[in-house]
Amino acid sequence: MKIMLLVRALLMITVFCGLLGCSGEPLTTREKGTMLGGAAGAGAGALIGAAVGHPGAGAAIGGVGGAAAGYGIGNHMQNEQDRRNYYQE
Repeated sequence: MKIMLLVRALLMITVFCGLLGCSGEPLTTREKGTMLGGAAGAGAGALIGAAVGHPGAGAAIGGVGGAAAGYGIGNHMQNEQDRRNYYQE
């Protein structure tokens, strides 16, 4: 029972820190891609992990993989936007 309380407290702290990190300036394309990829990867990983009996591990692995892929795609899109803005001026 104490472990569940600790897990919930750590989850709440993690979510709070994540929200705090997003405050301020609007998110860039790179940041949006990373968040979207991580969320999609975690969801897909949880579904696949549930099929084999390990949804938590699947979500963690999928989230990391999705965030990496989302960062790569978002980074490319951000670089293209920066390049277009540079040559327009």
